[in-house]
Amino acid sequence: MKVILRTFDLRLKHTFTISRVSYKTQPILIVELQSEGFSGFGETTSNIYYENTIDSMKRNLEKIIPFIESVTNETPEEFWQKAYQFLKDDLFALCALDNAYNDLYARKKGKKLYELWGYSIDHNPMTDYTIGIDSIEKMVSKMKELPWPIYKIKLGTKEDIAIVTELRKQTDAIFRIDANCGWSVSETLNNAVELKKLGVEFLEQPLKADDWEGHKYLFEHSVLPIIADESCIVEADVAKCYQHFHGVNIKLVKCGGLTPARRMISEAKKLGMKTMVGCMTESTVGISAIAHLLPQLDFVDMDGCLLLAEDIAMGITINKGVIEYSKLNGTGVALIS
Repeated sequence: MKVILRTFDLRLKHTFTISRVSYKTQPILIVELQSEGFSGFGETTSNIYYENTIDSMKRNLEKIIPFIESVTNETPEEFWQKAYQFLKDDLFALCALDNAYNDLYARKKGKKLYELWGYSIDHNPMTDYTIGIDSIEKMVSKMKELPWPIYKIKLGTKEDIAIVTELRKQTDAIFRIDANCGWSVSETLNNAVELKKLGVEFLEQPLKADDWEGHKYLFEHSVLPIIADESCIVEADVAKCYQHFHGVNIKLVKCGGLTPARRMISEAKKLGMKTMVGCMTESTVGISAIAHLLPQLDFVDMDGCLLLAEDIAMGITINKGVIEYSKLNGTGVALIS
C-alpha cells in the first residue's frame, strides 16, 4: 500500500455565506491509496466551526503512514476500526482515509461501491442545490443561474421570510431551509408557520447544537419537520436525536467516513427517523462517495461540486438533481490533474 496526500484550494463560483461565516475558497485534502495497480481516493475539508485545518489533518495522516502501508486484505470495517484508534480525535482526516480505502477495496473487487453493498439504485433521491445567504437580489440571481427542482436555502437573517417569499415568486421548486443554528425556539415556531405556507419541505438545524430542550420542544410543536445537522456528528448522536428531531443529516467528514455513516443510516432507520446525507464544499471526489449511499436515503444534499468554479476530479455527474454514476468501479473517481 502506498499513500499519497494532495492539498488543493477550491475556488467557488460565488462567495458562500451561511449564518456564521462567508468564504470564497475551500481548502481540501485528497488521500490516494495505491495497491496492486489500483487507486482509491478520499477527500476531507477544513472547517472553522469544527476547528480543524488542512495542515493538522495532513500531519495526523502522515504520522500513521507506516500503519496504512502495512494493511493487506482487511475489510473496510476492519480497517476503519484499526484506523480509528489513531484518528479518533480527527474524524475529518479519518473520513478521507476511510473513503479512499472503501474506493480501493471495491475497485479490487471489480465493483462499484453500491454494487458491493448490494444496494439497488432504482429509486435514488435527487439532490438539492444550495443558495447561500446574500442580498435578496443576488439570491434570486443565483437561483435563475441554475434552475433546479429542489433548493436548500441558507437563512439566519432579519429578512428570512422576505427572502423565501421573493424566491418563491421565481419557482415552484421544493424548498428546504437551513438556518445553521441561527434561530431561537420562538423564531423557529413562527417562521415554520409562514414557511410552510411558502411550500417549504423541512427545516434543518434551526437551534444551537446543544439546545436539547429546545430541540425537544420543536419536535413536539413545529408545523414543519426538523432535521438535525450540527446536533448529529458521530454515531452516538443518532440515538440522542431520537424524539428530538424528525430526521438526521449525516456528514461523512464529521462522522469519519462511509463506514460509520452506513451504520448511522441503519440506526436512524431502525428508530423511524428520516435519513439524509449532506456535504461540505467538496470536489467530485467527496461528492461521488456520497452517491453510493443514495439508495438508503430519504433526502440528499450533495451539491458541493456544483458550487465550484473549477473541479479537480471526474466521477458522478448531476443533471437537474439527478445523479448519474461513473463507469469506473469503486466510487468512480479519477483526478483531472
